[in-house]
Amino acid sequence: MAVFEGRQMPWHRYSGVFDPADLDLLQRVFDQLCVERRLAQKDKEQREDLAEEIVGVFRSGIMDEADLLRALSKRRRA
Repeated sequence: MAVFEGRQMPWHRYSGVFDPADLDLLQRVFDQLCVERRLAQKDKEQREDLAEEIVGVFRSGIMDEADLLRALSKRRRA
């Protein structure tokens, strides 16, 4: 599983079951968005908020990596 700066996305906060492929996908999206948003390890609250946002969008039915990134990219919103 991919990690950002040696740390995995905080999945323990979410109920439900994710299969390994879903976890890999969510981790890649999280990693990419952390880089885009320049979130460092010390930005724990912002990283957790991002994780919640990603899971929420995923659970709403957007399950494709490119679609998730488009939906969550701040560049798109700017």
